[in-house]
Amino acid sequence: MRIFIALDIAEGIRARLTEFMDRARPLAPDARWARVEGLHVTLKFIGEVTGARVQEIQAALASIKTKQFILRFGGAGFFPNANAARVFWAGVDGGIELPQLASAVDAALEKIGITREDKPYHPHLTLARAGTHPLRELRALTENPSPHFGTMTAREFFLYQSQTQKGGSRYTKLEGFELK
Repeated sequence: MRIFIALDIAEGIRARLTEFMDRARPLAPDARWARVEGLHVTLKFIGEVTGARVQEIQAALASIKTKQFILRFGGAGFFPNANAARVFWAGVDGGIELPQLASAVDAALEKIGITREDKPYHPHLTLARAGTHPLRELRALTENPSPHFGTMTAREFFLYQSQTQKGGSRYTKLEGFELK
């Protein structure tokens, strides 16, 4: 089974992202657009594991003790950059608490033999991936005023299963872990 750890997004934020993406789609018709219901803030991607390994991971994640915190969703940009735009994203700001949670997840999983991330943590929501052409047509949407999608309190994170299927992956929450 293919798994990852992530924060869910409030419905009001999803609604504003839907409006933004609906305005953006005509500017990049050959892009592969994300399904709004599948958007999440990834803390760690693990990949393929066995059922027994999932139980170990659930126990490790249950050991994480951290506080609730505020997440702000706003701004938009490109990876690797606006001129060679292959990914169009919306920004996520969780102050110092969000990268601390990602690091706590990494540390808990490292104790059971799952390799730590070797790249810095850059939270974002992937809205679209380039089709045959870079996504440069979307640059106007990233300029002033910068889009704001809302604010929410992160109260729990989840272990998700990812199932690849036609039309995009389907994500299923396997277990939630409360932030105190």
